[in-house]
Amino acid sequence: MEVSAMASKSVMDLMEASSGVHFSGFHMDSLKQRIKDIEAPTTSATEDMHKQPFVIGVAGGAASGKKTVCDMIIQQLHDQRVVLVNQDSFYHDLTEEELTRVHEYNFDHPDAFDTEQLLCVMEKLKHGQAVDIPNYDFKSYKNMFPARRVNPSDVILLEGILIFHDPRVRELMNMKIFVDTDADVRLARRIRRDTSEKGRDIGAVLDQYSKFVKPAFDDFILPTKKYADIIIPRGGDNHVAIDLIVQHIRTKLGQHDLCKIYPNLYVIQSTFQIRGMHTLIRDSQTTKHDFVFYADRLIRLVVEHGLGHLPFTEKQVMTPTGSVYTGVDFCKRLCGVSVIRSGESMENALRACCKGIKIGKILIHREGDNGQHLIYEKLPTDISERHVLLLDPILGTGNSAVQAISLLLKKGVPESNIIFLNLISAPQGVHVVCKCFPRIKIVTSEIEIGLNKDFRVIPGMGEFGDRYFGTDDDNQQVVVAPCQ
Repeated sequence: MEVSAMASKSVMDLMEASSGVHFSGFHMDSLKQRIKDIEAPTTSATEDMHKQPFVIGVAGGAASGKKTVCDMIIQQLHDQRVVLVNQDSFYHDLTEEELTRVHEYNFDHPDAFDTEQLLCVMEKLKHGQAVDIPNYDFKSYKNMFPARRVNPSDVILLEGILIFHDPRVRELMNMKIFVDTDADVRLARRIRRDTSEKGRDIGAVLDQYSKFVKPAFDDFILPTKKYADIIIPRGGDNHVAIDLIVQHIRTKLGQHDLCKIYPNLYVIQSTFQIRGMHTLIRDSQTTKHDFVFYADRLIRLVVEHGLGHLPFTEKQVMTPTGSVYTGVDFCKRLCGVSVIRSGESMENALRACCKGIKIGKILIHREGDNGQHLIYEKLPTDISERHVLLLDPILGTGNSAVQAISLLLKKGVPESNIIFLNLISAPQGVHVVCKCFPRIKIVTSEIEIGLNKDFRVIPGMGEFGDRYFGTDDDNQQVVVAPCQ
């Protein structure tokens, strides 16, 4: 929470007058370069990121059933926009000299594919642009016209024998699937396919298999199996695996794009109730009474969700009916830390959920634009032995959050023991915090569009502390309470 320069003198006087309070010139100079090194995206870049599709790579040997797996996924995702991109579409055109020796050409070698063109097409699709996919003819061994027009989609299935071979292609994928099918089955399928669809005789198919296909599988395809997130035995015959994959895809599609990048970011599931409460607290015409009422409701939801990420132990109890109920026991070693002043608005919800919980305080004061921060802190003496719920309703640039988290780490709190709770988060702040501290958890109720030129969260809800406590910039008071 940033405090205006007008209030700085009275705040420091108050801190110095408080008994038992530690006030340090904790400037965190070592973090300044660290934060600068993390380039937060601009608002426009953030908006582009929201449009990026979920990319699934499906690899495996020739005739392993990759296309069948893709078709089954597309069929089950009928309510989503799904597009299939085949690596076979990106073979190089054969030259006249290569055409005269086509039976000696290795179509299963990485060099047979135009990977640069594939990368270009995938980048455009990921950024919401329509593309033309080459139409490769396996009888003339050339690209034919017209090309296949593909529009932006929610899900992109990228299928091919060697799509895991190039690390640049792998980096585009959100999920990697390897279809693992017995070699004899693959050979039988290949014979049937190449003779009927590609007009080849069986002798040529077997000769190509022993000369190129099998060696390429052993040398180039099978080694990429290690990159797969999921391995499907028996290909399209494995309906259980397909169902589980589709369920996972649906879960990911329901997540914000940032959750796909940072697994330690949790956005509570949106409902009409939650959207309605956000509408009220974001409305500039909402009265203070209504703002506090609905903000408290949202804060309670965020706190409850955050508590769900704490460790639990199994516990059995005897019910009044004389029956045994097997449940869980709450985490005992827990405390809250609020970032003064807005963070104090979240304390009541935490106390309502956790009876008698200790709550510490951190004050971060920004001096102009030089990036220097002075930190006041009053924390439980045994905080290093506790799980910490860090409270601040708005995550903007992330700089103040980094300072607060760094102070907790300096006090000995393990990074994995910190859960950062806030109502709204700007993508720029999420990037900064998650990259600096990949083991903490962030729980929020909504992800914002971004920051404006004045580094204010948009659409946002204004100065949260002023609206919640009924103060304004001309009459700002900061109350530093002792550790509870």
